[in-house]
Amino acid sequence: MVKPNYTKDDIRKIAKDENVKFLRLMFTDLYGVIKNVEVPISQLEKLLDNKLMFDGSSIDGFVRIEESDMWLYPDLSTWMIFPWGSEHGKVARVICEVYNADRTPFIGDPRNNLIRVLDEMKELGFTDFNIGPEPEFFLFKLDPETGKPTLNLNDKGSYFDLAPVDLGENCRRDIVLELENMGFDIEASHHEVAPGQHEIDFKYADALQACDNIQTFKLVVKTVARKHGLHATFMPKPLDRINGSGMHINMSLFNGDGNAFFDENDEMQLSKEARYFLGGLLTHARSFTAVTNPTVNSYKRLVPGYEAPVYVAWSGRNRSPLVRVPIARGMSTRLELRSVDPSANPYLAIASILEAGLDGLRKQIEAPKPIDRNIYVMDAEERKANGISDLPSTLHNALKELEKDEVIAKAMGPHLYQNFIEGKKLEWGAYRQEVSQWERDQYLELY
Repeated sequence: MVKPNYTKDDIRKIAKDENVKFLRLMFTDLYGVIKNVEVPISQLEKLLDNKLMFDGSSIDGFVRIEESDMWLYPDLSTWMIFPWGSEHGKVARVICEVYNADRTPFIGDPRNNLIRVLDEMKELGFTDFNIGPEPEFFLFKLDPETGKPTLNLNDKGSYFDLAPVDLGENCRRDIVLELENMGFDIEASHHEVAPGQHEIDFKYADALQACDNIQTFKLVVKTVARKHGLHATFMPKPLDRINGSGMHINMSLFNGDGNAFFDENDEMQLSKEARYFLGGLLTHARSFTAVTNPTVNSYKRLVPGYEAPVYVAWSGRNRSPLVRVPIARGMSTRLELRSVDPSANPYLAIASILEAGLDGLRKQIEAPKPIDRNIYVMDAEERKANGISDLPSTLHNALKELEKDEVIAKAMGPHLYQNFIEGKKLEWGAYRQEVSQWERDQYLELY
């Protein structure tokens, strides 16, 4: 997906030629939820001149009511017309950066924060941080009477199954077509391991565009699924005893000479930069897990036996560790972080991952030796002997790790960090007060 270089005049012409009647001004809150302000096309000039305001106090993690007036600055490269029609004319979206009333960038905007971390990366001599995300999702049937999601899956398929077993194939195909209409370069589309689970992979992009793409992808998937009488969810573990949904993140750093992770003279053809970056990822993995796996439900996925990684280690070919190095080399040399799930705020997650890697580069943190055995069959003593630690087992434990790590706190910035910690502690507190059916089944009669 090539990033367009639209001018204001380009936008004016496209809006007129395509009969755009409404503008959807999109941004993302602290928790990764897409927000939008919809205005009629008559407001286009105000938008192009950075003169549109909104109430920031109504957005999670933004500002207090006494400082609520905020500006929306459009990133013109994100201009896109939604392919689904409207009887009242077409709807275009543009992703915006949030600015304070005094016209300074708002540090509580996760997208602004990622731009800040990317600027740090450039100061170290790197030009791009390319990201290839692999988001997975489930399709559940909607209740025809209420329109609410049920827990009834739409198929009984498994990995790479075809129709008639994969009944989500038509929906998935329509999602792919809509995404391609919007300029996405789709690389793969298939049924995943669990019944009702799907994956659509799109081409890598620079970090900021990749995060924009993830947010757009989620919106398209949910919109198209609904047309098929289905509800698409990116919840990490909607059902027990089957695989959860991950969002593997493939990443590579570039400099003026090309892919900084590639070194043809190294035994694994990995540069010292790749190994230091990897060292940083593994050092801070337990801390950034609260950001990359930010919900109570995330930790129902991070358990042994369902393909999700739970051990802090890396390998060139083994899929049980946290980080894998796919076989491709040259310009395609990359690291694959396998723990991330699609409930993560992509802007915060990528900022945290990048800052962890940059810390590895600054401090020249050596990556440990690769683990090429199946970690799931090792016992605790073997894992300890190989220097393999576990990821946090709950959101509560992940937050405790995050609070100990100044590097990941720096990656989020003080505003986002403080609001994230407070909000997630409230989430954990609310969860702790709930008594589950499992507990009643287990203990009610026994005690």
